Amino acid sequence: MGTQETHSTDPVPTTPAGREALAAILARPAATLVGLDFDGTLAPIVENPEDARAHPDALAALAALAPKVAAVAVITGRPAEVAVRNGGFAGARGLDHLTVLGHYGAERWEARTQEITAPAPHPGVAAVRAELPAVLDAAGAGQGVRVEEKGGRAVAVHTRRAADPLAAFETLREPLAALAARHGLIVEPGRYVLELRPPGMDKGVALLDHVRATGAGSVLYAGDDLGDLPAFSAVEKLRQDGVPGLLVCSGSTEVTELAARADLVVDGPAGVVRLLRDLAGQLG
Repeated sequence: MGTQETHSTDPVPTTPAGREALAAILARPAATLVGLDFDGTLAPIVENPEDARAHPDALAALAALAPKVAAVAVITGRPAEVAVRNGGFAGARGLDHLTVLGHYGAERWEARTQEITAPAPHPGVAAVRAELPAVLDAAGAGQGVRVEEKGGRAVAVHTRRAADPLAAFETLREPLAALAARHGLIVEPGRYVLELRPPGMDKGVALLDHVRATGAGSVLYAGDDLGDLPAFSAVEKLRQDGVPGLLVCSGSTEVTELAARADLVVDGPAGVVRLLRDLAGQLG
């Protein structure tokens, strides 16, 4: 188990596995893959997801670190195009080793080519979107509940702006799960958000695929939300296979599960940026 704290400014991992992973990263950075969530990790959480932007110092930190490691992957539930735009990644210097895996890996953007590749969307997503207004009305979700389109590959229902965000979240769990199941989708809960998307899409699958593709010998992954738990599990599996992995929680009082499993807890996106910058500095 990792630290139970929700915030930390200490750059030293609190677990033996974390310290071993950090040592491996520092010893062989060219064999390291750095995986990062976007919202809540590189970008502060905001009421309107469309307004989310990367921390002001994130690009500089990534540009300093990326050339020194094997690969940097931003793994997000957002469409790759949105993450690239909101992160300011397109055309940025020093990011040749950056890949954005959007929609949990269903979409892929490479900084080297500036191009996105993706398969066709799951037909259940369009069907769910068409039925969603009636389901929300029948559930009595109330005002402030927002629907976010995710490029035809997923639909997210946000309750953060409702009068009672938690009550709205709990009210919608069951009807949205039933709606998703009717069309072959699943519901992924997050920080006052319920996302309806195809099964088999998660950050753990995306991370493991990218580790295999790059041949990375060590991994750092940073996340903040329930959707990052599969990536944490993937790193724990890699550890069992002899690949050192460092788990970083971008601290939040809203989600404590990641902090309990993390090797290092930092103070939100600002803490993640400091960690990336400090790591780049240690690599010379």
